Amino acid sequence: MEVTSGIFNSTISIYKNNKGSILRTIVYTIGHFIIAISVLMLVADVSFTVALTDAIVEPIANSIWYFILDKWWASKSKK
Repeated sequence: MEVTSGIFNSTISIYKNNKGSILRTIVYTIGHFIIAISVLMLVADVSFTVALTDAIVEPIANSIWYFILDKWWASKSKK
């Protein structure tokens, strides 16, 4: 029970300290999914399944990069 409570409290703390970055990252990621599926299906003429797989895997990597970049950028603009 203590471990679960600790994980929950840590998650809440991380969210509160990074709310803006996390919300922007989620919106960016959802948009990226939609754009990537559309572009792959139209330009590369791949099936929906292939487009969906790529559209999920690649933006997850990009969203992690964006979160790191946003945190770094925010830390530099406060100074």
